[in-house]
Amino acid sequence: MGTRGREIVGVNTEKIVSLLNKAFADEWLAYYQYWLGAKIAKGPMKEAVIAELLQHATDELRHADLVANRIIQLGGEPVISPKAWYEFTNCGYDAPGDPFVMRLLEQNIKGEQCAITVYNDMMMESREKDPITYNMALLILEDEVEHEEDLQSLQEDIEMMLHHHS
Repeated sequence: MGTRGREIVGVNTEKIVSLLNKAFADEWLAYYQYWLGAKIAKGPMKEAVIAELLQHATDELRHADLVANRIIQLGGEPVISPKAWYEFTNCGYDAPGDPFVMRLLEQNIKGEQCAITVYNDMMMESREKDPITYNMALLILEDEVEHEEDLQSLQEDIEMMLHHHS
């Protein structure tokens, strides 16, 4: 981004870039967590869960792309080593060690709830100073809120199914 574009963000640029890089690490870890979960999922309504997880993985990758572009526009550098994702991440990585659909959904709901907090904080930080980051964070936040809702309704459907059959 040009000098003027960077200037309007003012002294806050480094703080914003740091928040963006933390979110960038989150998105890549979430992408892998969802993508892998979709590969190994087992249990009732497995197909629906797999479809949902793959959709979310695609969304997280798109978010990583948006966030990386914004970091570069602000004159920063996206975290260049996957190893460093662990140092930067807010939300961590919840390895899908248990392939049971309910467990995967639980892990992913936790991830979405963390992401909601992350982008909400980013909006607070950029609201007055950086409308472009603010708008991007809002777009991503809308996705994450929808993800949480989708995962929770899948969880409810499976619970009803399990209790109905017992």
